[in-house]
Amino acid sequence: MLDKSYLTPILNIVCSVFDAYSAVVFLPTDNENLFQISDSFSLGDNINKDCLLEPGQGLVGWIIRNNQPLLVNDFDRQGDGLGYYYREAESKIKSFMGCPLDKGRGVLCLDSKRSFSFSTKDQKILHQFTQFIEILRSNLGQYELNEQKYNYYVCLQAIKALKDKSSRWSQFLNDFLNILSEFTRFSHCFFASRDKDGQGFYLEGWNEPIFPKQEQHHQRFDTREGLIGWVFRNHARISSNDGRHSHSLKTPLFRKHRDTPNFQSVICLPLVVNAKTRGVLVLADQGLLPITEELNGFLSLITDQLGLLLDNLYLKNKLHRQTLARQEKTKTNGENGCS
Repeated sequence: MLDKSYLTPILNIVCSVFDAYSAVVFLPTDNENLFQISDSFSLGDNINKDCLLEPGQGLVGWIIRNNQPLLVNDFDRQGDGLGYYYREAESKIKSFMGCPLDKGRGVLCLDSKRSFSFSTKDQKILHQFTQFIEILRSNLGQYELNEQKYNYYVCLQAIKALKDKSSRWSQFLNDFLNILSEFTRFSHCFFASRDKDGQGFYLEGWNEPIFPKQEQHHQRFDTREGLIGWVFRNHARISSNDGRHSHSLKTPLFRKHRDTPNFQSVICLPLVVNAKTRGVLVLADQGLLPITEELNGFLSLITDQLGLLLDNLYLKNKLHRQTLARQEKTKTNGENGCS
């Protein structure tokens, strides 16, 4: 997630240059129809930092919808409001000026408690500040993307080393889930395995407790219920920001009335072995974490590796069973021959 701390000193400078009361930046959320305050600087403390606006909603929404700057020097209290102040504080604002960021990806706003505080020349200068912000966002975004890709590479190397040194599946899985949580920053990573009859599943490993009681982690779950059950039945991944599955956050991971954390970010990945979904890898977090293309690509590589490992274990177990069966048959034939 792009660090937006660079905006604070810029907004401080913008306020000083224009002798403004407040400077606010709105950026889009994961929902493209909602914009939120990314950062702000104000001489007071009345800005509602939880403010969410839709295109067309108030003066800021007008700028977003029309992708045009706006200058209001005699604020009409009967018209559209600003929306980012608590009601009693907004009544003191007399002037407003806003400029869209490039390609409608946000708005830089200024306001003042004095009427006729801003001019058309000020609006042109404000536009230059928006260009400066866009350049910084682009450069920082590329830097963070490169850093993220490097971290994913380090994670893949750590998992490869783990495969070479872990002799037992249980130990490998435990270390694997801890490493995955560390590098993806999802608080909970766990692995669900299909049972023998294919109608249920159980938790085989987790990095952090999911249920309040330890014994709850060892129960059998039904594949007909919850998001994890859906993945087992449909052999397809699902995530909390996947537009094809808008129900995902409304559906529990396991089943209703389960005492689990209130996860807001979820990724469920099927592991297909021998043409069947044998396991589901789950990443979950109570916060709203970005699920990017880079993360999805990285997790595809991870599940491919884990799937190959499970496939090898499946083949080894099958070969072991066949060897035991042949040994038992040979033993039986030998005993019959001796008699």
